[in-house]
Amino acid sequence: MSRIPVMLSIRGVQNYQDAEPDVIELTTEGTMEKQKEVWEITYEESDLTGLAGTTTAFRVGPRGVVLKRTGKLENQMIFMEGRRHESLYQIDIGALMIAVKATKVQSAVNEQGGTVDIHYQIEIEDTAMGTVEYHLDIQPVS
Repeated sequence: MSRIPVMLSIRGVQNYQDAEPDVIELTTEGTMEKQKEVWEITYEESDLTGLAGTTTAFRVGPRGVVLKRTGKLENQMIFMEGRRHESLYQIDIGALMIAVKATKVQSAVNEQGGTVDIHYQIEIEDTAMGTVEYHLDIQPVS
C-alpha cells in the first residue's frame, strides 16, 4: 500500500511533579502507510514543538505502539500496556537515559484514518518525572 497523505491533530499533556500540566496541541500534515500488520504514521516536527529538524513516526501495531524520532533528536520508545521500556534520548548536547511505562495504549487505525491514545509514566536518569498523555487523530486528505 502506498503512502496516504493525512492531517494529524496531536494533543500532548505532560504532568510533571510540582508543575502545572503542560499542554501542546498541534495540527500538521503527515503520511500513513500500512506495512503488514503495522500502520506507520509519520510527520516532520516544527519549531512549535521545539523539535524542528526531527521526523517523528508512530508505528501502530496489534501489540503496541513504537514512537521513533530521527534527525536532530534520536530516540525510540516502545509502548505496551504494563511494560517498562528504557532508551537513550539523544540530543545535540548529549544523551539521557529515559524509561517509559505505558498505562494505556489504545488504537483504531485503518485506511480511513483513526485514533491513537498513549498514557505513560516517564523517568529520566532513574528519577520519576511524572506522566504523559498523547492523543492522535488521523484524517486522510483527499
